[in-house]
Amino acid sequence: MVEAMVILLIVGILLGLGIPGFRTMTQNQRLTTAANALLMSVHLARSEAIHRGRRVDLVPAGDGTKWSKGWVIFIDEDNDQRPDPNETVIYSHGALNEDVRITPSFTDSKVQYIAYNGSGRTRTNANSQTSQAGNWLLESGSQSRKVVINFLGRARVCNPQKEAASC
Repeated sequence: MVEAMVILLIVGILLGLGIPGFRTMTQNQRLTTAANALLMSVHLARSEAIHRGRRVDLVPAGDGTKWSKGWVIFIDEDNDQRPDPNETVIYSHGALNEDVRITPSFTDSKVQYIAYNGSGRTRTNANSQTSQAGNWLLESGSQSRKVVINFLGRARVCNPQKEAASC
């Protein structure tokens, strides 16, 4: 009986030490998965715009206000940044885990979207010659990642905690 109690005590101590590390690892994995999914969607939107030779948009799903609810890539025929029934949807991504928060920050911040023209460059809704640049900050617990889009339309993922100067 004493031996069983000692074993249970040791197992309890090991679980107590391991569970916080497991939670951090799980948050980090969710964050990495979400950042990579968003990066893949940006690359897809850009390549489809080049392939089709026309504007392709990447916008938040649902009511169009929260990226954590997912996103949609589509051909925006009427320039309203919302997929209408008659517009071609290329790809849609579902909602992220509730632990992951996304905060966008773009040059044209009135409506949250990324639009690529046929040459593969980003553009704002107001002017096809003005680039749309910025980033999405993804956070989960104490972990964070950024998906950054430069003025040429190229996207990358970085870790602001490790690469503060270049992120």
